[in-house]
Amino acid sequence: MVRVPKLTRADVAQAVRNVAQAVRNPLLCIAERWTPSPRTVRRAAMSAVVMAVIIVVTGGAVRLTGSGLGCPTWPKCTDESLTATSAMGFHGAIEFGNRMLTYVLCAAVGWAIIAARSAEPWRRSLTRFGWAQFWVVMGNAVLGGIVVLVGLNPYTVAAHFLLSTALLTVAVLTWQRTREGDEQPRPLVGKAVSQLTWLLMTAAGLLIAVGTVVTGAGRHAGDSSEVHRIPLDWKMIAQLHADLAWVVVALTVALWFVLKAVDAPAGPQHRTRDLFVVLMAQGVIGYVQYFTDTPEILVGLHMLGSCLVWIAALRVLLSLRERPATAAAVPAPVTGQPEPAAAG
Repeated sequence: MVRVPKLTRADVAQAVRNVAQAVRNPLLCIAERWTPSPRTVRRAAMSAVVMAVIIVVTGGAVRLTGSGLGCPTWPKCTDESLTATSAMGFHGAIEFGNRMLTYVLCAAVGWAIIAARSAEPWRRSLTRFGWAQFWVVMGNAVLGGIVVLVGLNPYTVAAHFLLSTALLTVAVLTWQRTREGDEQPRPLVGKAVSQLTWLLMTAAGLLIAVGTVVTGAGRHAGDSSEVHRIPLDWKMIAQLHADLAWVVVALTVALWFVLKAVDAPAGPQHRTRDLFVVLMAQGVIGYVQYFTDTPEILVGLHMLGSCLVWIAALRVLLSLRERPATAAAVPAPVTGQPEPAAAG
């Protein structure tokens, strides 16, 4: 006969305190029981980057297959059903599947937050970046619902894509911070090179923004029904988009030569070379899709390329400084005491 240990009042009280602490501050509770390796923290941050790219590409697939109103309302799929039904067919499955991927994205961001909070030593800046991703995801989910409710208005679709790019930006910054310390950044190049790089980033941002206008004025409205388009000449906007692309290429080449001329470290030179290669591949896709009447598969690849161009540009900017991993980290809060709200 197995004897069950008798619980004392102190044991019960401690158990109640543990449960209360877990409810009040679950991240602290996890951090006390799990310490991930730096490699695990980096992988968690990278998973959020990958999912940020995937959600853009699958969102593009929704539009390119004409499934934007496959679920005609939000947050439910229909007025009567939370999920897609068999009667809604292919379009309903595509649109609802993309909605479900938002939960996968939330899981990736959540893993990044938990890993950053549980790392030893705790880095407050890293958890703040993780929570910034979370709130951008929530905001974009609401905006995605608005896109459906207003019948795929092209201006809201453009805003939806730009907010996804903002999420990708924060995700890349988070991943970068997992690979460096918290000291003040030390520049690796002079002020003139930094200014040229910021000019390149501005041009790249304009390139992406104008790309959303091209999308809003052109084909692939997102649904087979009549959807309002941006009242601009599509060919004129596409030409402006191509011109901006050549400006970004020219600035990239100029930066590459300047970095070589000033004998900059290998990191910035390699990141600039990578950006040039990605731009060339994206340019080929862009011109081919233009002259072949924008087939869906090439438009999808171009959306993927847009994400890769932005990531490559961000990596150029981030390579111009270093943060040695030698700064003292913030000590974790004492058990039982709540963390500051901003730290997550």
